[in-house]
Amino acid sequence: MLWGSNARETHPIFFHHVLQGIHNGAKLVTVDPRRTSSAAWADAWLGLDVGTDIALSNTLAREIIHAGLVDQEFVRRGTSGFEEYARSVEPWTLERGELVTGVPRAAIRDFAHALGSTDRVQICWTLGITEHHNAVDNVLALINLGLLTGHVGRYACGLNPLRGQNNVQGGGDMGAIPNKLAGFQDLGDAVARGRFEQRWSCTIAPERGYFLTEMFDAMEHGTFRAAYVIGENPASSEADAQRAERLLQGLDFLLVQDLFFTRTAQLAHVVLPAAAAWCESEGTVTNSERRVQRVRKALEPPAGARDDMWIVQELARRLGYEWPFGSAPREMAENAWDELRALSPMHAGMSYARLDSEGGLRWPCKDEHDPGATFLHGRLWERDPALRGRPAPFSVLQHEPPVDALDADFPLRLTTGRRLSDYNTGVQSGGFNSPLRVGECVELSPEDATALDLREGDLARVSSRRGAVTAPVRIDDGLRPGLAFMTFHFPDEVNVNRLTIDAWDPKSGTAEFKATAVRVEKLVRADVVGLAEARA
Repeated sequence: MLWGSNARETHPIFFHHVLQGIHNGAKLVTVDPRRTSSAAWADAWLGLDVGTDIALSNTLAREIIHAGLVDQEFVRRGTSGFEEYARSVEPWTLERGELVTGVPRAAIRDFAHALGSTDRVQICWTLGITEHHNAVDNVLALINLGLLTGHVGRYACGLNPLRGQNNVQGGGDMGAIPNKLAGFQDLGDAVARGRFEQRWSCTIAPERGYFLTEMFDAMEHGTFRAAYVIGENPASSEADAQRAERLLQGLDFLLVQDLFFTRTAQLAHVVLPAAAAWCESEGTVTNSERRVQRVRKALEPPAGARDDMWIVQELARRLGYEWPFGSAPREMAENAWDELRALSPMHAGMSYARLDSEGGLRWPCKDEHDPGATFLHGRLWERDPALRGRPAPFSVLQHEPPVDALDADFPLRLTTGRRLSDYNTGVQSGGFNSPLRVGECVELSPEDATALDLREGDLARVSSRRGAVTAPVRIDDGLRPGLAFMTFHFPDEVNVNRLTIDAWDPKSGTAEFKATAVRVEKLVRADVVGLAEARA
């Protein structure tokens, strides 16, 4: 199941494995507001309205319960809170689910029965689930379905977030989360924190830090005055781009460390040119299946560029701290990794020697004899309560519509995403040509294009409550009436984040990029001429 994921275009290597599974007889179901290129390979497509994921999950759950398809033994042994959860989804009949989500009741019923009767199901999702103001609740809704049907903790089953960028998993593993230390150890855990304090000879404050969205709020309130930005381009990638750029420009000090002279780097007081981690540095990378693999230096970086780890260590030295990692690339990377292994139990058995000889290992890997875990949460199936540990809780969740409401002035729902030809804000992909590239455009359904008197290639103004952009029209019969689609790939030409809303999920800090209310208007000839003169 691909829920909120157009993996054919956004995770093409992963999708090759999906296609192999399909050729071997697996079934694919996609849940997405758009009939994407991934849906073209699916046995079923559930085209839900944007922001109704919890409503659909609750409706599926009620049907699974009423059809007697709950994995009763697993629910009894490995979970908690089922009775309260079952009561909470009871109002979500197939009729109500269809009314709220736009998915036909027969399709919901068929999907629920497939989930409940199939032995092996993988539930995969990406940013279509998480880029909402209730992102964490959306993920919990999918976890509920996995628990209800016993599709967790077994081989070839599970809940799989497909990571949106290379080594996002590794970044989280290393503690790049406001409330976690390396190895997902809680910052508030005094014992875990004490190990880091002893190793680093310092005191670590137990209070959680800011998410990125909270940093921008703090900038607005004047309590966040300096930023060190490594490999990130928030001037282009943050929602409500006008606000983001204004706040970055207002900082007392902005330091950017990057491969490219990004829009954010252009605003910086100091820029530190960095090496390309994938070929000019030593280290590790962790993929979506938790496999840690070695990265080896193949090329020297351009003159003036430095390895990220060297830069950070050199900054520490100039601030008066001598870190014990050495200076040679391999020595520096391995010493830092060995420090991690000493502090993070789930990485303890992953020496460089083993990573080199075994082609990578999956955490948790507790010692040098541990082969690493093929899958997670198998403990939930143990009969011995001592081995089973804490049960996995069901979550009672309420449907909440998108913050940016539709009305007569802004009647269309704009959702955003990526295309196969390009990547994020175009920093890494925009410098070369691609025969697949179509440039930025606003994609509309045939019905909406007809109603707005727009044809393929016409210029249109797209407006939201925050700003407006101009883009050519592209007609996509995979879009249902009322839904539009754009990307972030070409911010210098069409900055789509001038439209998006900065409403964000308080649990994860993720902005609601997927649900913007917009108006699309055809540009008359005078508007087009004026626009061309302005650009000239």
